[in-house]
Amino acid sequence: MINKSTRDGFGDALLENGHLKNIIVLDADLSSATRTSKFAEKYPNKFIQCGISEMNMIGIASGLAEHGFVPIITSFGAFITGRYDQIRCSLAYSNAPVIVVGTHAGMAIGKDGVTQMGLEDINLMRGLPNVEIYQPSTYEQAKQITKFLLIRPEPKLSYLRLSRRETIEIEENLLEFNPYQFQKLYTSNSDIILFHSGCLLELCFSLSLAKNYELVNVPTIKPIKNSLFDIVKNKKLIVTIEDHSIIGGIGSMICELVAENPLILAKVLRIGLNDVFPESGDPKDLYNKYGLSIDSIKEKIKNAYK
Repeated sequence: MINKSTRDGFGDALLENGHLKNIIVLDADLSSATRTSKFAEKYPNKFIQCGISEMNMIGIASGLAEHGFVPIITSFGAFITGRYDQIRCSLAYSNAPVIVVGTHAGMAIGKDGVTQMGLEDINLMRGLPNVEIYQPSTYEQAKQITKFLLIRPEPKLSYLRLSRRETIEIEENLLEFNPYQFQKLYTSNSDIILFHSGCLLELCFSLSLAKNYELVNVPTIKPIKNSLFDIVKNKKLIVTIEDHSIIGGIGSMICELVAENPLILAKVLRIGLNDVFPESGDPKDLYNKYGLSIDSIKEKIKNAYK
């Protein structure tokens, strides 16, 4: 199978479900990059090109939602969540059933630089009431999540975080999407368990197999409805790995769940960007520099496991 990105999975699922009556897609002059261009060609009457004006796009989506539509608004994650006040007041406050899609997440965007990278977007969206957050790890899982968001009987305000980095596919049954659930990808007798979300699946899966660590995928970041304790009981170290700031991302989410459950005794090691703006560069070089390479993660786990 040819590896594809999660943004490609979103675009293909959007096209396949474009016949749904109430959906309408809005874009901010990035339809090729966000993979909405094919939808626009096939369904021109259900596509609105808003130009480089994310604030207006959010306002239009809010109005459409008031009249029974399910708007899908798309841009780079850094750009669209950067319009935080509009999302907060026009969408979250009114609980508008809008699907907010942020592509080009994390350092995976590479040479385009930090202004284009979604690095704090999960942090921003997690703090808003009424917002659900999803991040697929593969092309196929992106298709599953997109279809779920489009066809569920009661649409909800959602943030879908996507990457342009191509990802590996693993066995389909392992990545079958179940809303609001953690997903175990690899089970072992190790007392170290990894939690991962997004485009670093290949790195995390390779590390898990090499060191026999358990591996959990996190396609739903908010809300989570199954028990963390059932997954991490008898573990000594929980490691979260993400192409995002460790502040407010899945590392923070796991820490919050651990703090709320006195039966969980494991330490937590958060791996990601640690309160820093990265540079522009090849994604592989950036991952090496900022501690998201296999060797760096192994060393951090070794130091934490004492």
